[in-house]
Amino acid sequence: MQVAENGDLANWMIRVEWSRNGRRHGSRCGVKRVIVLMEHTARGEPKFLRRCTLPLTGKGVVDNGDHDLASFTIAGGRTTVTELAPGVSPAEIRDKTEGIAHHRPKPA
Repeated sequence: MQVAENGDLANWMIRVEWSRNGRRHGSRCGVKRVIVLMEHTARGEPKFLRRCTLPLTGKGVVDNGDHDLASFTIAGGRTTVTELAPGVSPAEIRDKTEGIAHHRPKPA
């Protein structure tokens, strides 16, 4: 699974269906909020990116991300770090994250 800083969601395991008008169905069918729970990295590579490299499941659908290292809010195409896990520094988040445009973490 991948999340982009603008709220795009990509997951190679979720089947994406197209409607007759060419829009995707799937991850955001009538829900008011999408919260992604995932590990921050996979095999040492970030899963929170500037742009997703996997096929998109939804464009701009993610509102919040809760990872093992931090919590994020995504609004207006901007990502804000809202909370750090205990023992995690802002520098560690910067090192392990490709797509965070705005940093304002609250200490754990």
